[in-house]
Amino acid sequence: MTRYTRLLGAMALAAVVAGCAAPPPPPAPSKTAVRLDDTPRIAVISAFAPELTVLLPKVQQPVKHSVNGVDFTTGTLEGKPVVVFLSGISMTNAAMNTQLVLDRFNVSHIVFSGIAGGVNLRLHIGDVTVPAQWGQYMEWLMAREDTPGQYSAPVWMKSELTMSAFGMMHPRPVEVRSAANPQLNKKFWFEADPKMLATARSLQNVGLEHCLAATCLKQRPQLVVGGSGVSGQAFVDNKAFREYAFKTFEANVLDMETAATAMVAHSNGVPYIAFRSLSDLAGGGDGENEMGTFMGLAAANSAKVLQAFLASWK
Repeated sequence: MTRYTRLLGAMALAAVVAGCAAPPPPPAPSKTAVRLDDTPRIAVISAFAPELTVLLPKVQQPVKHSVNGVDFTTGTLEGKPVVVFLSGISMTNAAMNTQLVLDRFNVSHIVFSGIAGGVNLRLHIGDVTVPAQWGQYMEWLMAREDTPGQYSAPVWMKSELTMSAFGMMHPRPVEVRSAANPQLNKKFWFEADPKMLATARSLQNVGLEHCLAATCLKQRPQLVVGGSGVSGQAFVDNKAFREYAFKTFEANVLDMETAATAMVAHSNGVPYIAFRSLSDLAGGGDGENEMGTFMGLAAANSAKVLQAFLASWK
């Protein structure tokens, strides 16, 4: 063996030894969400600021957390531990941030409070509804138009089209799985928690507002528990669609978030309920949309029912 060969061998051996002695690379950052608070809390959700303005100042011993730009306030409301936050408007925001609060906090129950468009002709602006179930009306088939005004569905889809269509638009169930039922299944209605509904039904003399400054409603608002609500990513101000939604879904109200939150609650096995007060008639009124006038009153009434619910919740 030449001197040169021995030198190369020694260098190679040194490299191997050095490699064995080198410290291991640092572990990859954990992808597990960090829980910010371990106290079991009721998640109190509203979609946008005017709905939460009446509630947030009433939170006792508030502590603020921020995740992904969303502000979460922990504390107590009517003596109950809560985490209060804005989901953001519409379905994707509602689903995304409902899951976010479940990942980062110890959430025992979910409560949604806000405004909605009225669908049931027997309800009026200012009324507060507490539907027993929520569905997503915009999970649609946009059907093929074979001849003018005549539509057809794919053969393999027909079995799930059990509700009336609005022109070419056929409502469908959504696909969902959960911890309790990991097999993929299709579901339209997501039921509110029976015990929470029973507490809502027990509420008496909440004292709902019927005047906002100098503008007063023609009738005193009422609390209506039961029935259905529907949600979709559209602001509805159309009389024909309002009538369709009532006839097809027997809905009392429609909004842009609750059914998305309900689906996330179902998937995670967390009980939920929603309080929605009518700010407008979704296109059913005689003049312009009423939301700009009555949004504050409706938000206050929804918040009043929520507070009464929390005070009564055991």
